[in-house]
Amino acid sequence: MGSIMLWIDGQLQQQLSVLDRGTQYGDGCFTTARVCAGGIVWLDRHIARLQQAAERLLFPAVDWESLIAEMNQAAQGQSNGVVKVMLTRGVGGRGYSPKGCLQPTRIVMQADYPAHYANWRERGINLNLSPVALAKNPLLAGIKHLNRLEQVLIRAALDQTSAEETLVLDTSGMLVECCAANLFWRKGHRVYTPDLSQSGVDGVARQHIIALLTGSDFELQIVNEPISALGDADEVLVCNALMPVVPVNQAHVWRYHDHARTLYRFLHPGCE
Repeated sequence: MGSIMLWIDGQLQQQLSVLDRGTQYGDGCFTTARVCAGGIVWLDRHIARLQQAAERLLFPAVDWESLIAEMNQAAQGQSNGVVKVMLTRGVGGRGYSPKGCLQPTRIVMQADYPAHYANWRERGINLNLSPVALAKNPLLAGIKHLNRLEQVLIRAALDQTSAEETLVLDTSGMLVECCAANLFWRKGHRVYTPDLSQSGVDGVARQHIIALLTGSDFELQIVNEPISALGDADEVLVCNALMPVVPVNQAHVWRYHDHARTLYRFLHPGCE
């Protein structure tokens, strides 16, 4: 593991109260951002996703100005790194009730950039099919809350295979995402990505790609489709804020040709 630095409410430290609701209940949200040349890539999108999550989770007021300053401070001096931000509801009384929680906790972490992503972008990756399905919950769908037990189980299953990432379905058998990435596939000039209104995470890279496709020669469709939709795809790719976009060589039982990476070649320069 590389070097990690942590700031809690602006103070350089690594100790968090066990009474914090992030520890007690996973009562919070987070985002993970890439740092290039000392700046945070897609900073506005990361802040917007935290603000949306804080609103959906009915948080008290967050000191956004201080948080942005702390994120920028963590990014300083990094030529290529990671800044992860967690917001919890803060310290409150015993039990599920959020009454008395008046000050959210801000946690900012600085870490090294995962070196394997460059290799993934160059050679592509394989996706297996996860045996773990995501539950449907429209109240939490889309946001990146701190309750990640589903992803922990998905990752544990993936660790038992040789695949780099995994396709994740919901409990109705519809495609949602990967363990730590969003999913796109192309058929001719049409590009598809799963509907995330019931489950999954609406990642900042996904948002950026949707914006890039708007007004392009590609036709984007947000769909509810089973895994069989990938069977006749010309191209599949995955994305997250760190990757940021990676081509797929094989998804489940289907393989894709290197020369068919039309969408990847279109997106890659705009995602760097």
